[in-house]
Amino acid sequence: MGDVLAGIHATWEFDPDSVLIRFERGIRTPKLFQALGERRIPHEALESVSLARGKRGTVVLHAVVRPGADPLMEAAAGQLKDGCDPYRLVLPAERETLAEYYADELAAVITPEVKEPADRFLVAAPKAPLHFKAYDGKASFDGSKVSFRWFWTGASSAKWKAGDQIFDVRELAGVEWRSPELFEGYLRLVRRDANGAGRPAQADQDPSAVVFGLGYGPVHESLPFAAAVLDAAKSAPGVAVPAAVAALRDPADIADRIRHLGELHRAGLVTDDEFSAKKAELLAEL
Repeated sequence: MGDVLAGIHATWEFDPDSVLIRFERGIRTPKLFQALGERRIPHEALESVSLARGKRGTVVLHAVVRPGADPLMEAAAGQLKDGCDPYRLVLPAERETLAEYYADELAAVITPEVKEPADRFLVAAPKAPLHFKAYDGKASFDGSKVSFRWFWTGASSAKWKAGDQIFDVRELAGVEWRSPELFEGYLRLVRRDANGAGRPAQADQDPSAVVFGLGYGPVHESLPFAAAVLDAAKSAPGVAVPAAVAALRDPADIADRIRHLGELHRAGLVTDDEFSAKKAELLAEL
């Protein structure tokens, strides 16, 4: 096709084997779109396409991606609002005829075979390095390892006892993302060897998870992060690696951690034995 269809907040460029979606930058553009920048969607990643009337004199060209084809949509698990759906192109109503033409063109290349779930990701995930601030810690991903560094103002005593965490993507089976726009949002890493067994039910007690809150872990930061980790975990070979380990810290940071550990001990949230063992562990990192 090779043509361009410009809509509100995005432009779709139609190539012979794919659609290149370029998102605009601007105050009114959803932050998720700005974070994504652009995405190339192979035709084989699409399940269907439709055109419908939108709100306030608009029409919406909507492509539906195949299950398992896009790590972003897999991580989102149906939690995105329509306004943040990267596969919706909103256009002025006067472009309906043109939009209908492209909808028909796309529908023509979607064969019954590609309507089955994909056996691998076909759309590229957001690129690392990525990071964001959750309510109880900072999450970072460098492309091969995920790290959680706890904030003393938000992390639970269970997470402070466990210490800062580092996970190799080869030990991960997937990612659970619960939108920060929902009640008790979180991002939880799923270990290959765990399968949920023995995992704390509450994310705020789980060292494999960070929890969101007002202003923490926004969609445009935490969802691309989750998608990138999910993609890396699914493509990494299942090689046994050591369990998550505590991240090394500088002396000032370790001093802060010991100080907070002492506060937990005085408050009765940490036993004498737990305090002694954890203090010795922290001192050993110096």
